[in-house]
Amino acid sequence: MKFTKFYLLLLLLFSGFLHAQHQNRLFAEVDFEAKTITVRQEIIFHNISSDTLNEFILNDWNNAYSGKETPLAKRFSDEYIRAFHLAKDDDRGSTTITSVTDNNNRTLNWKRPKGHPDLVELQLANPIYPGRTVSFTLEYVVKVPNDRFTRYGFDNNGSFMLKDWYLTPARLEGDKFVRYSNENLDDIANSLCDYELTLTVPKGTYVACELYQGNKTEKGDKQEYYFIGKARMGFMLALEKKNTFEIHTSSLAEVSTNLKNNGVPDIQRAALINDIVKFTAENLGPYPHGKILITQAQYDRNPVYGLNQLPSFLRPFPDATIYELRFLKTYLDIYLKNTLRLDPRKDNWIYDAIQMQLMKKYMQQYHPDQTMMGTLSNVGILKGHNLFNIGFNEQYNYLWLLMARKNLDQPIGDPKNTFIKFNEQIAGKYKAGLGITYLDDYLGNNAVEQSVAEFYKLNNTQPETSRKDFETILKSKTNKDIDWFFKTVVDSRKLIDYKFGDVDKTKDSVTVTIKNVTGTNVPVSVYGIKKGNVVFKQWLENISTDSTFTFARQDADRLAINYNNEMPEFNRRNNWRKLGGLWPNDKPYKFTLFQDIEDPRYNQLFYVPSFIFNLYDGVSPGLRFHNKSMLDKPFIFDLNPVYSLKTGQLIGSFSMMYNQYIREQELFNIRYAVGGSTFHYAPDARYIKFTPSVQFRIREDDYRENKRQTIVLRQVLVNREDSKYVVTSDQNENYSVFNARYSKFESEITRHYNFFTDLQLAGRFGKLSGEIQFRRLFNDNRQINLRLFAGAFLYRNTTSEFFSFALDRPTDYMFDYNFYGRSETTGLFSQQFIMAEGGFKSKLDTRYANQWMTTVNGSFNIWNWVEVYGDAGMFKNHFDDAQFVYDSGIRLNLVPDYFELYFPVYSTNGWAFGEDQAYSEKIRFVVTISPGTLINLFTRKWF
Repeated sequence: MKFTKFYLLLLLLFSGFLHAQHQNRLFAEVDFEAKTITVRQEIIFHNISSDTLNEFILNDWNNAYSGKETPLAKRFSDEYIRAFHLAKDDDRGSTTITSVTDNNNRTLNWKRPKGHPDLVELQLANPIYPGRTVSFTLEYVVKVPNDRFTRYGFDNNGSFMLKDWYLTPARLEGDKFVRYSNENLDDIANSLCDYELTLTVPKGTYVACELYQGNKTEKGDKQEYYFIGKARMGFMLALEKKNTFEIHTSSLAEVSTNLKNNGVPDIQRAALINDIVKFTAENLGPYPHGKILITQAQYDRNPVYGLNQLPSFLRPFPDATIYELRFLKTYLDIYLKNTLRLDPRKDNWIYDAIQMQLMKKYMQQYHPDQTMMGTLSNVGILKGHNLFNIGFNEQYNYLWLLMARKNLDQPIGDPKNTFIKFNEQIAGKYKAGLGITYLDDYLGNNAVEQSVAEFYKLNNTQPETSRKDFETILKSKTNKDIDWFFKTVVDSRKLIDYKFGDVDKTKDSVTVTIKNVTGTNVPVSVYGIKKGNVVFKQWLENISTDSTFTFARQDADRLAINYNNEMPEFNRRNNWRKLGGLWPNDKPYKFTLFQDIEDPRYNQLFYVPSFIFNLYDGVSPGLRFHNKSMLDKPFIFDLNPVYSLKTGQLIGSFSMMYNQYIREQELFNIRYAVGGSTFHYAPDARYIKFTPSVQFRIREDDYRENKRQTIVLRQVLVNREDSKYVVTSDQNENYSVFNARYSKFESEITRHYNFFTDLQLAGRFGKLSGEIQFRRLFNDNRQINLRLFAGAFLYRNTTSEFFSFALDRPTDYMFDYNFYGRSETTGLFSQQFIMAEGGFKSKLDTRYANQWMTTVNGSFNIWNWVEVYGDAGMFKNHFDDAQFVYDSGIRLNLVPDYFELYFPVYSTNGWAFGEDQAYSEKIRFVVTISPGTLINLFTRKWF
């Protein structure tokens, strides 16, 4: 669809008579070698509001890449992404403004507002009155960032994928411009503009742009393109050395895409794209811009989660279906972002709700029988798992519940930048889709679909829309009260949960009490089921307290609440009631190998092959039994008996815990638990540990703050068998310790802080200790780690050093640490290091303190993960003077807290390379093989 520059200008001028649109003209020249774009830009701004403007703000989101203190850098740090902080300067982006002038060629002053390095505030000589027009000319150089940070920028092949790279007027609300910084959320708030782009690139460059292409002119070794677009919030631009795009043209839209096709044939891809383009236009309306760009970069930023995590040999869908799902999600996202003129940060839930609703409708229309896990549901060993049998659209509810059950869900109506990553990219989107589907089912008569289509049309007729417009349209389509939808589903994190109370039945009728578990008053659906088929359905309203209803029975043999999962309900395990039999609430037990997603029809029990390892039990196999599905639940038990191959004895552990979640307080979780374990601590002796405890967890009101406080109260009871390899006595074989601990931590990539105090009271001793850890990654990529430990005995009535403070290796008398050979004094397993108590890495002549100890541990990186470390401290034993000790060496910090090596160099004992002991026996190591601990390394950025 190409027009000459002349006719495009006529079109733009004609549109100006219809609506006074802001105009944004860019003259840009690309330098691939320098990775820069030199820009001259003319902006004509019409104050179409009724307010006088005393400020003028331009979005300059490319400058968010310019430093390590920007909101973008902070976001990366919060989500444990190191690449941006450690990047070279050449990989960073920036915008260097050389001049800003008005239409009289007068220089205008400008500044970057405090806290917003990616905004530009122009200093106006005069206010902009309603109906008046101002114009500016800007000259600046855009330094394009590396695309490995956000997928936008330059790649290793020298191509550019560009979004939000130029300056543009910010969205205007009343007499104030919206001041949003780039936080890697694709939610820039621009004013609606008509765009002209004159682009100069080296000859041979392939250009893909969402704007209409006009003239293309050869100028020596360069090419000049002219593009134009009307009434747009922005546009994507791709510059490639080798063309990876294909174009699909229909009467509805011209689609340019470089989405990876996985070998799907051209004809099949074209048919799939045509179906999706047609489906979207039918359900929303015609695409007003004609051209749309669907890129791999945009898909990678927000993929179809699940598909992108699995290796190729476990792909659950045919290649064509995978391509279809990827294209569908990306197309709908870009289609909505390019057409809905909402505030994309404040009203993001509307984008998500419409996108997810359309995805669900598409799958129901084109793949009604598709399961969540595709062809994997046909694998014999997996058939019995609910995860592999539920329908594709049911995943939305489960993935939202994943966060709700952790008490980490957030109101979907909150600003997008306040969400933790899992809520922003997955759970919040799915909750929005569930919510709009819930409302649609309740209203009936396609009221929501009609409202969405009308709202879409409204966005083509006015420069800005808001949630209020959408709400007004929805309310105009029904006589029912739907305030509950906005107050509860959108603006709160209130949970919905209903269950059955008393049921009285006759042959012809059934009287049932519906109990409101959470007190949230929303409509609830009740079904009558006969042999698996629905015989009646009713929506019940205003159940703020327990309420009783009578239905015609219609031969139903079972009642169900929320049978088709219309409501985003917190707990569906209590939604069933049989109308016959002695046990109306009885659900069968289901034993499942490994783990499964929750199935409300059964009482689920899981069994999992397991193993533990320590030097004395060896690799010990076992069979673990538990009731924890992939969704958290209040009561969880875990029984893990294992067989010690070395000793021929049964060992293992058990735990039972109850979680009390508190929804709207900083104290968000109280966990009551009891646990026990028995393993060998020496070749010929085992220990038995029993621990009742209660834990209080506290968080910030801002969920994005990586801050937590924890209070733990527990009683640790230990019984150790006598051993001929380890010195024991009556004082340290059987003992009980009351332990109270308070801890507080704050963590991100650039800064980590942790503090705890620990009180231990036992019959023969009392101790008080505290620890502070601090880690800081500086802007020059140097990192320092500091730790201070101090502890003292309150009283001590034992001669055993077993309970003393340890300088380099704690005795771990409460069996909290995962020592692989806890009683070893020589050999490899004695070299395992756990940072606790004194924290020294060298084994000095005196290793314990029975009165008090204070130490400082520090390390500083000298190159990448190579660090120098040093420890210093003082301690005192009874009848001895206080001693000052120190050590130092090299630390290979390969994966902090998970895989580290310490090489001693010098200590109080002298050089570590002396002849008294082989140096290899002085090396200390940290190795973590616990699956749960390792998983946390990868999931911490999401939660």
